Amino acid sequence: MTGRLKDKVAVVIGSARGIGRAVAEAFGAEGARLALVDWNEDEGRRTAESFNRSNQECIFIKGDVSNRGDLLRAVDDVIGRFGRIDILCQNAGIFPQTLIEDISEDEWDRVLAVNLKGTFLSVQACLPVMRAQGYGRIVLTSSITGPRVGQPRNAHYSATKAGMNGFMRTAALELAPSGITINAVEPGNILTEGITGGGHDEAFFIAQQAAIPMGRLGTPQEVAHAYVFLASDEAAYITGQSIIVDGGQILPEGAVTP
Repeated sequence: MTGRLKDKVAVVIGSARGIGRAVAEAFGAEGARLALVDWNEDEGRRTAESFNRSNQECIFIKGDVSNRGDLLRAVDDVIGRFGRIDILCQNAGIFPQTLIEDISEDEWDRVLAVNLKGTFLSVQACLPVMRAQGYGRIVLTSSITGPRVGQPRNAHYSATKAGMNGFMRTAALELAPSGITINAVEPGNILTEGITGGGHDEAFFIAQQAAIPMGRLGTPQEVAHAYVFLASDEAAYITGQSIIVDGGQILPEGAVTP
């Protein structure tokens, strides 16, 4: 690593495991000081403790991304500890698998509250600090599902990720005069605990891999590199954009053949 984020303060929401944890680890390896925010207190604290043992300065804050009060308290805690917020990564998200006719109002509302409202609330909570600094890097976890492709049983998830990209583009216009950029990463099928712990059989993974030209699922660490770039000053002139990290998954017109 090259210290591209040396002494920057990074808030990573949804960081206890999976892509969020990999992003936090990559930020820390590049010299950032970390504030991890997650609803899962046990896993979040274990993650923060493991980073501290690796000499990465890190605090953990329990919080629900869909709750404005939790996010405002998290910002206060970060400012109390570090004095500033340079980077925000909003990675928290949920993706229940349900056909449209079976989605309850409660399930619909919860997916939108976490994935889309949570994005709005997290940006809004950090915005006064970044505006006062005249500097900020915001990176959102979007998806190829919604902005690029569709998938059965993911209507609510797809809607939130497409909405996230729309929010990002308007936010980019509003925030640019304050020296704040906002971009997104759109992962494809990534080998996270959400997939490996989902009770899928071998046939599921074979089918997933067959749809990807590179022939395998991506790793959280491979995705995290895109976040580091967008959070760094190397991306200072990039805003309102997204980077697809999917092994070529969205490219074929039909089934992938050798």
